[in-house]
Amino acid sequence: MNKPKINTMEELSTAIGVSRPTLSRYFQDPDSVRSSTSEKIRRGLERVEYIPNFFATRMNRKTTGLIGVIFPHLKDLFFTSLLEAIETAAMEADLTIITQSSHGDPAIETRAVEQLLSMNADGVIVAPLGENSDVDALSRVAGRLPFVFIDSRLRDALPDVDFVGTDNRQSVSLITDYLCRTGSPPVFLGMPRLNSNSFEREAAYIAEMKHLGHDPVIVSTNIKGDGWAFEAYAHEVMDDLFSRGHLTESTILCANDRLAIGAIRAASRHGLFSRGREGRRILRIAGHDDHPSSRFMTPALTTAAQDTEAIGRGAVRILTERLRKSSGASDKPVFQLHEAVLRVRESA
Repeated sequence: MNKPKINTMEELSTAIGVSRPTLSRYFQDPDSVRSSTSEKIRRGLERVEYIPNFFATRMNRKTTGLIGVIFPHLKDLFFTSLLEAIETAAMEADLTIITQSSHGDPAIETRAVEQLLSMNADGVIVAPLGENSDVDALSRVAGRLPFVFIDSRLRDALPDVDFVGTDNRQSVSLITDYLCRTGSPPVFLGMPRLNSNSFEREAAYIAEMKHLGHDPVIVSTNIKGDGWAFEAYAHEVMDDLFSRGHLTESTILCANDRLAIGAIRAASRHGLFSRGREGRRILRIAGHDDHPSSRFMTPALTTAAQDTEAIGRGAVRILTERLRKSSGASDKPVFQLHEAVLRVRESA
């Protein structure tokens, strides 16, 4: 039996036999109307086909229940993993996520934050572009809404914004120590200077190498990498070096897994993943992040795995606490770092 389709609140009011204001109160909070009326509305909704307008049911609320999420690139599966953790935590908190990608473009990032303001979002979670971000635009949002940086932050701006990410010092030290214990000390392939992670991970590598008594070596290149195409950048850099016979029997620690993917592709092109007499790899490549594809590569990638579940949930938890805080509560920024774990696979 087909149910009659109801398009507006007025039509629904007539069909069920309750006033439109009562319906509005019910959709905002079923407990705000008498139990007998609530039951009448519930039974009436079972007889018709009606989907409440999300924004209309929230017009008179103090909050919209909307949380904005802005990531540099949604095609990056690391950010997709973070988004999944954020969405799950948000659903449990009865919040709705609106996701936007800045596509690596500061103008699009700015437009995204302004759109979220115009939609009266309750809070915003941003993985910023970093060095290219429009600080003024992000400051406007931070001044009006609960705001959390996730994964990376601005190095020299907005220090009072909450942040949730990985402890780069711990994670890079962890994998650097492992590589030094199991083979030749690693050289470091950094990412283009885009965000705080690029600086922090290189600094952590240098500090740990010195702590272990080794000379840190940063892969030097004239190839410019000023965008988010990390795989292509690393492939071009390492293909150039391998073709000239450099680093062909080295251990290479990449600042993230996407760089490692490009480096492994270049190494495979040059046939460098042969094994020595004892079955150990002559060339070793490791990464950072535990990108969802890293364990399915050939060879599978050894990496420092970020806790995306804890990071995503932590960002949502901070926002909800900000939204629910009582007057006079502390405005001291939250700086939450999570440790990584080592994933040892075939590549190193």
